Amino acid sequence: MSRIGNKPITVPEGVEVRIDGHKITVKGPKGTLEREINKNISLEMDGNTIKVIRPNDEPLNKSLHGLTRTLINNMIIGVKDEFTRELQINGVGYRVVKQGNNLNLTLGYSHPVIFEAPAGITFDVPNPNTIIVRGVDKELVGQTAAVIRTKRPPEVYRGKGIKYAEEVIRRKEGKTGK
Repeated sequence: MSRIGNKPITVPEGVEVRIDGHKITVKGPKGTLEREINKNISLEMDGNTIKVIRPNDEPLNKSLHGLTRTLINNMIIGVKDEFTRELQINGVGYRVVKQGNNLNLTLGYSHPVIFEAPAGITFDVPNPNTIIVRGVDKELVGQTAAVIRTKRPPEVYRGKGIKYAEEVIRRKEGKTGK
């Protein structure tokens, strides 16, 4: 049995959930999200709780059970609070400047890298070495942060590049360290 899939989802105050067949719409103070649910999974709404139900114990349905519950729970959390991901830039001369909704990244290339914000994503730049990605969709926030990180991934000898705030870069010694 899926332990995560069996947990009921409680809908907090100020969040409105609408289920139309296999489509769920979640509306809250921070925004609105929609998602198509797999046809094998069904949803029951009873007051302010949502229950995810699978028809049988086939492996596909078992895997979709917990996944669907987690996706719906993340939608509810996102429209209520918002998700954030923090990136740090390390390196001499590396910095970021916010220009409107876009980021102007100086990463040691011969040209500045301009990164445009996708729809539903906002950036905060509290200092020239920190980027905070915000949005209601957890998947989009994580994907945007990952794409920004690929512009200059951290290297293992000096630690220069863009990394997640909680990421630890394992350093190598180099040629002279024998």
